[in-house]
Amino acid sequence: MKKNILFFVFASFTSILLGQLHEVGISFGGSNYVGDIGANYYIYPNKPAGAIFYKYNWNPKIALKATYSYLPISGDDIDSDISYRKQRGYSFSNTINEVAIGLEYNFYDFDLSSDDKTWTPYLLLELVGFNYTNVKSHPNPGQINFGNKTSYAIPFGIGYKSKLYGTLAFALEAKFRYTFEDDLDYTDRETPNVILEGTGNDWYMFTGFSLIYTFGRPACYAKGL
Repeated sequence: MKKNILFFVFASFTSILLGQLHEVGISFGGSNYVGDIGANYYIYPNKPAGAIFYKYNWNPKIALKATYSYLPISGDDIDSDISYRKQRGYSFSNTINEVAIGLEYNFYDFDLSSDDKTWTPYLLLELVGFNYTNVKSHPNPGQINFGNKTSYAIPFGIGYKSKLYGTLAFALEAKFRYTFEDDLDYTDRETPNVILEGTGNDWYMFTGFSLIYTFGRPACYAKGL
C-alpha cells in the first residue's frame, strides 16, 4: 500500500512537471545607464551585456521567469548633449550583476506546439536585486576606497517573441530598472568637490535579443486567462 501511494505521488508530480512547457535561453545585447554622468538616453546600449534565464509556462498567457544578467555600464560626459557636462569631463565604468524573478505576461496565447499561437508581445513584471561596486569612503583628497553593495530596483520591461523553428524561439526585449541608489557612477551628493545638477537616483537598462529552447511534452493547457 505504501509503495502504491509513493508511486501515485511520483507519477502525479511527473505528469504536472512534464505537462507544462519549460524554456531555457540566453540573451545578448547592450546595457546603458542614466544618471549624473554622460548621456541621458533611456535606450542607448553602449556596453556588451548578456543574460541566462529559465521559464515555466503556467499557461499560454503567463510564464514564471528567473534571470541572471551581467550588465556592464559606463558613462562619459563627452557623449552628453548638456554643455555643463561636456565642460566637466567626468567618466566612469561599473558592472552590475542582477537576479530577477517574476512573471512574463503574454498579450496573446503563446504555444509553440500549436499552429497559430506562435508569436506575441509581452510584459515583464519582476522583482530585482543587483550587486555593484560602490564608493565606501574618501579618506583623502583624490583617494577612494571601493566596496561592494547589494540593492534592489523597480523593474519593468516589454518584448516580442516568436517561434523560430521546431522547439526554438526568439525574443526582442527592452528592460528598464529604476534604482534606489545614486552612486552607480561613483558620485552622489556626498562626493567631495563634485558639483551635481540633481538628477536623482540612477537607472540602468538592457536591450537585446534572446534565443529560447523549449522542452517538455506539449501541455494540455486550460483556456488562457
